[in-house]
Amino acid sequence: MMKKLLFFLFAIQIIALVSCKQASTIEYGNNPAAGKYYNIRGIKMYCEVYGTGEPVLLIHGNGGSISAFSKTIPYFAKKYQVIAVDSRAHGKSTDPSDSLTFEMMADDFSVLLDSMHIKKTYVIGWSDGGINALVLAMRHPDKVIKLASTGANLWADSTGIIPADWKQMTDYYNTSKNKVWKTAKEKNDWKIFLLDWFQPSIKPTDLRAIKCPSFIIGGDHDVIPVPHTVLIYQNIPKAYLWIVPDSGHPTLIEHANQFNKNVDDFFSDKFTTPYTDENATP
Repeated sequence: MMKKLLFFLFAIQIIALVSCKQASTIEYGNNPAAGKYYNIRGIKMYCEVYGTGEPVLLIHGNGGSISAFSKTIPYFAKKYQVIAVDSRAHGKSTDPSDSLTFEMMADDFSVLLDSMHIKKTYVIGWSDGGINALVLAMRHPDKVIKLASTGANLWADSTGIIPADWKQMTDYYNTSKNKVWKTAKEKNDWKIFLLDWFQPSIKPTDLRAIKCPSFIIGGDHDVIPVPHTVLIYQNIPKAYLWIVPDSGHPTLIEHANQFNKNVDDFFSDKFTTPYTDENATP
């Protein structure tokens, strides 16, 4: 069972991930037959590999793990080499540092690809993983063929996160900032929370550094406001946009079949109907 998240913003992931595990015969994220550790930049990074073909890197959200992709891995493993990874300080991956940044994590993924002798990859990122997909493409553009980013934000405030969820995060921060965390788990959980409290800090114009085709996705009642998702799309030179109807934050779970097909079509150059901001009027 996935550990309980400390904060409220992505609490919906818990229910979604539990339902995924129940529907799967493979325990993704805890599969010794597919799992391996890599020594990456001072940490032990855990990943699982499924299928063969062109590589696809899967990056989960804050407080999550590989298990977030229980409805994604089986589909893409039919034609791709799926690389599902636990980000540093998450899942089975370690992290002895006192702080966490998206830039640090993006550099981790770049070195992981080098360690696996993979020159470039497709990328699917959800939530914080969606942010990581964008940052990876900005910092290491030669490593990303195409990316699909769902539920990402550029900054942390009530315009990048819906006001109700931002207030809950603010309340949690104010009541917890002076606590003395005694156990390693408590310290790690607080560090993970602070990642989304202080970060990301991306200017819209920074996104112009992304040169690969990018599929920007969000739910029509996501915790990321639709105008914010549209803003991301508008500032990436080669971008497509999909605002998923009747969807919250976990688009890849609530609408798994359509999500998988659309992303696969995008990766395979079968994506014949570009989405525009007109399709995403809030």
